[in-house]
Amino acid sequence: MYASREDIGYDFGDDSKVGSKPVKPNPNIDGGWAWMIVLSSFLVHMLIMGSQMALGILNMEWLEEFNQSRGLTAWVSSLSMGITLIVGPFIGLFISMCGCRKTAIIGGILNALGWILSAYASNVHYLFLTFGVTAGIGSGMVYLPAVVMVGQYFQKRRALAQGLSTTGTGFGAFIMTALLKYLCTEFGWRNAMFIQGAVSLNLCVCGALMRPLSPKDVVSEKYSVRSNSEGNQTKGLSHSAETIKSNGVLSEELEKKEEATNEEVIDSVQHIEIGGKSRSGRSMYGLRILKTVSQLTVTVRKGFAIWYSSYFGAASLFTNRVFVAFIIWALFAYSSFVIPFIHLPEIVKQYNLSGQNNIFPLTSIIAIVHIFGKVILGIIADLPCISTWNVFLMANFTLVTCILTLPLMQTYVSLAVVCALIGFSSGYFSLMPVVTEDLVGIKHLANAYGIIICANGISALFGPPFAGWIYDITQKYDFSFYISGSLYMVGIIFLLIQPCMQKKQPREKTKEEAQA
Repeated sequence: MYASREDIGYDFGDDSKVGSKPVKPNPNIDGGWAWMIVLSSFLVHMLIMGSQMALGILNMEWLEEFNQSRGLTAWVSSLSMGITLIVGPFIGLFISMCGCRKTAIIGGILNALGWILSAYASNVHYLFLTFGVTAGIGSGMVYLPAVVMVGQYFQKRRALAQGLSTTGTGFGAFIMTALLKYLCTEFGWRNAMFIQGAVSLNLCVCGALMRPLSPKDVVSEKYSVRSNSEGNQTKGLSHSAETIKSNGVLSEELEKKEEATNEEVIDSVQHIEIGGKSRSGRSMYGLRILKTVSQLTVTVRKGFAIWYSSYFGAASLFTNRVFVAFIIWALFAYSSFVIPFIHLPEIVKQYNLSGQNNIFPLTSIIAIVHIFGKVILGIIADLPCISTWNVFLMANFTLVTCILTLPLMQTYVSLAVVCALIGFSSGYFSLMPVVTEDLVGIKHLANAYGIIICANGISALFGPPFAGWIYDITQKYDFSFYISGSLYMVGIIFLLIQPCMQKKQPREKTKEEAQA
C-alpha cells in the first residue's frame, strides 16, 4: 500500500552526499514565514477560484446583454476555468526560469488586465479572448505557484497547510458572489468587471509574499524528510525507484555540463568588460547589455532544460506509471465535481423543490461542507498512523458513489444529504498536491502538478458542455451523472491497479549482487 515517495520511488537525484552531511533545517519550514505562504495561497484561491465559482452572476448579465444562446455564452466561463488549469505545464516552464514569485506577480497583472478589458466587450467572442484566454492564463500563472510554494514550505503538516489554503475557494465563492451581485446591481456588469479587475491586482501582493527558499534550505528539507521516513517505511517498488533515480543522475550530469558552458560565456563577457575599461562609455554600455542578455539566456536555457527533461528527457515524469495513472484519473475526476454545480438548479426545478432550494440552495451546502472537508481530511491525512494515499482513495470512492446515486434522490432532504457528502468528500482536492509531491518529489512538484491541473482543466472545459449535450439527446440529466460517474470510477481503478502492478515487477540485480 502506498505510503510515501520512497515507496513510489520517484527521486531524480543522488542523495548520498546529502545524507552524509546533514544541514540545519530552516526555521521557516513548517513554521514562521510558512504561514504567510498559506495566507497568500488562501487569498489566491479566494480571488481566482472563488471568482470563477461566482461567474453565474455575470453569465446572466451576458445572456441579457448579447442575446446569444446559453451554450455559446457558457463557453466564456468554461474557457476561463479550463484555461486556468490547462496552462499548468507551460506555467511550470515560467516557474523553472523565473521562480514562483515573479510568475505570480506577472499573472496577477495579466488577470486584472483580462477583467478590465472585458468591461469594454461588444460581443461574446470578444469575451472569449479577454476573459476566457487573457484572464484565464493570468489565473493559471498565479494559481500554480500558490500551490507549489505551500508544498515547498511544509513537510510535517503539508496536508493541513494545503487544506487551509484551498478553503479560500469556498470563502471566495460566498464573498465574490455577494460582491459581484452587489456591483452588478449598483453599477452595472461592465463597471463591476472593471472594479473586480482592480481587486484582482491584489494577486500581485500575494505573489510578492511568495519568498523563495534557498537551494540549501530545499536540500535540508529533503534530507530531514528522508531521514525521518527511512526508519518507518519499507522500500517497495525498488525496481522503479532505481531506474528513475539513475535517469535523474544522468539528467543532472547533462545539466551540470550545460551550466559549465554557460558560465564560460559569462566569464568571457566579463573578461572583455574588464579589459575594455579604457574604452568609451558607449562601448562599455554595450558590453553591459551583452552581459545582461547572456545572463538572461543562461537563465532561460537552464529553466527550459529542467522543464524539458521533466516531460521528455531521460528523467521524464511519464516513466512513473503511478503518475501516469494519476493523470488518467484527473482527466475524469474534476468534471464530476463541476457538473452538479451547473445542473442541480435545473434538477431542483424539475422536482418542484425550488421553494426549499431558494431558502438554502443545494450548491451552498456543497460549498460550505467543502470548506470543512478540506481541513478535516488534511488533519486526518497528517496523522502518523494514517496513509495520505488511503484517505485520498476513500474520499474518491465516497464522491463517485454520491455522483452515481444523486439522480435517484427526489426529495430535498435526500438531495441535501448527498450534496453534503459531495462537498465533504471533494475536500480531497487539498490532498492532490501532497500526493503529487509524494510521487515525484519536491524538485519536480511544479511540473508534475502542472500536468495534473492541466488534466483537470480539460475535464472542466469539456465536462459541462458534454453533460448539456447528453441532456439535449435524452431530455434527462440522469445520464450525465451516470456517464461522468462511470468514467470517474475508471480513473479510480487505474489508481488501484498501477501500484499493484509495479509491486509485482521483479527488481533487477545490481552489479555487486551479480558478481556475488
